[in-house]
Amino acid sequence: MTAINQPISRFPVPELKDLPDDIRARIVEVQEKAGFVPNVFLALAHRPDEFRAFFAYHDALMLKETGSLTKGDREMIVVTTSGANQCLYCVVAHGALLRIYEKKPLIADQVATNYRKADITARQRAMLDFAMKVSEDARNVGEADYEALRAHGFSDEDAWDIAAITAFFGLSNRMANTIAMRPNDEFYLMGRVPKAK
Repeated sequence: MTAINQPISRFPVPELKDLPDDIRARIVEVQEKAGFVPNVFLALAHRPDEFRAFFAYHDALMLKETGSLTKGDREMIVVTTSGANQCLYCVVAHGALLRIYEKKPLIADQVATNYRKADITARQRAMLDFAMKVSEDARNVGEADYEALRAHGFSDEDAWDIAAITAFFGLSNRMANTIAMRPNDEFYLMGRVPKAK
């Protein structure tokens, strides 16, 4: 069986025509922008109320325009912590976005595997050190962790952002793994090869 014939979730995936108007409109908007529908939208549409809550929080974290985290920083947090959580969907999908935002075709593979060996800045490494501590040992986050971030120009509000993104995608990673959500084939090459003109 090829990847195309594999289900995108072990749970039922609703037809676009059967979805509530607001969810259908959101999915169509994403499809028009990306050229395809990321499987996360279809898989989570199985539960419309949770879909709305999930994407509202996603957007609040990932599309906010305050703080010092760039779009690339945000995606780097997602890919690094998702790699640690062994979430295929999030590593592949957000890895594509990370490659595009950072304009570095190798970066996603590096941070998903071992960010400490990746070609990133000391600032990014400090950010990911904090994210990984939140992901793997949040009960022991303390003042020294905030001081390490401040040394690289991060504010306490930035620390909140790093923690919130890490925690939110911890939920996403666990759900994606539990429902066997498959990444779209389109994600694998995005940001690796130049777009066809």
